[in-house]
Formats: sequence, structure tokens, C-alpha cells
Amino acid sequence: MTWKSIRLALARTEDYPQGSSRHIYLIHLPLMPDGLVDGPEHGRHPELATVHRYWGEEPAAAGYVIKADRGWALSYERGEDDDEMVFHLESHPLRPGEYVTITNAQGLELPMRVASVEDVK
Repeated sequence: MTWKSIRLALARTEDYPQGSSRHIYLIHLPLMPDGLVDGPEHGRHPELATVHRYWGEEPAAAGYVIKADRGWALSYERGEDDDEMVFHLESHPLRPGEYVTITNAQGLELPMRVASVEDVK
């Protein structure tokens, strides 16, 4: 089974010079052995590609990891207004210690560190 649970934690920013373990995304995606998203497997079971967002004191949010017109996105409600784009997810491996950039719905780029990757249970 290729489905993984990936924990992304906020990396170093101006507001959080040490990063933050209170600002995280938990995503479930199918990964190939090299850490890249398995697009065909995602296409067969898009309902399994989920995201949970925990952002400090904000209420938790749940949604889906979707293939969007502009790439990959984290989507919490119908439509694109709340979508958060994941920069080059199709070509960037998700392995512990790697970094990805998520652009939130307000256009702010968030550096995220892959904190862990585990088999989905």
C-alpha cells in the first residue's frame, strides 16, 4: 500500500524563527518509493487524499488534497476561494526533512518542513 500520513510543520519564518509545531498540516497521500505523489493512485481514490489543518488557536479544518488547474491544492470547501496551493507537489519528494511551500488562501507563502511520513493505518 502506498498511502502515507504526512505531517508538515511550519518551518522558520520571521514570526516563528524556530518554526512551530502548533502550525501543522496532516495529509494523506499515496507516495511512490521516491517520495513523489503517486498520481494514478490518487486518481483512483481521491476521497482518501485528505488534509487536516491545525493552525495555532484557529479552529481545525478538514478537507481534501486535490489536483487543481494550477497544480495541487488543499481544499476545505467547494470552490477555489479557500484553496491553499502546494508549490510543485508533483515533482517534490515528501520525505522527512524536506521542505514544501504552501500558499494559503490569502496569498501568504508558508514554508513547511516534512516532519514525518508514516504508513496509513
